[in-house]
Amino acid sequence: MLKSSFTPDLIEAGCDEVGRGCLAGPVTASAVILPKDYKHKDLNDSKVLSLKKREKLRKEIESDAVAWAVCNADHKEIDRYNIVNASFMAMHRAIKELKTRPQLLLVDGKIFNGFPDIPHKCIVKGDSKYLSIAAASILAKSYRDELMTKLNEEFPGYFWDQNAGYPTKEHKAAIKALGITPHHRRSYQLIPSQMELFGDAEN
Repeated sequence: MLKSSFTPDLIEAGCDEVGRGCLAGPVTASAVILPKDYKHKDLNDSKVLSLKKREKLRKEIESDAVAWAVCNADHKEIDRYNIVNASFMAMHRAIKELKTRPQLLLVDGKIFNGFPDIPHKCIVKGDSKYLSIAAASILAKSYRDELMTKLNEEFPGYFWDQNAGYPTKEHKAAIKALGITPHHRRSYQLIPSQMELFGDAEN
């Protein structure tokens, strides 16, 4: 059973992101404030949940949460600032959009670029330990997967509706065959002939 809070007396926001390892699309972050002593037997790390379960939990989180937000840092920002900094940018944007100001941030992972005037606690594998972080992981993944599915309609050959931009065999084969799209991250090693593809994509 995941814990409901780190410090019960404070308003806590769980923060998480998805999409760091993708070759295309944004990195997406979410911040979620759940009610005090919130309990949910099915809430867990989004990576271990089925699509059907995530979508069900997404609706429940949005309904139950005191406040929630989902924000992106796009592929251009990832290329310009690097993926770690872009992830922090997306998290900061989500935190800023919360209608209730948290007093403590519970951040999944080892490091975080602190948000002004709000202390934070980094928790490794926090999405499998704290409900608010798990909720943030579910919202971030649900919204990003939905976005990549929409982008797949414009670029169907890359199978983003199935791989969400991650470096699957099919995705890499599509890059080799079709070249890169405007949504690919040029700072990433897409395939060995990456630089030749970049030249083609400029035209």
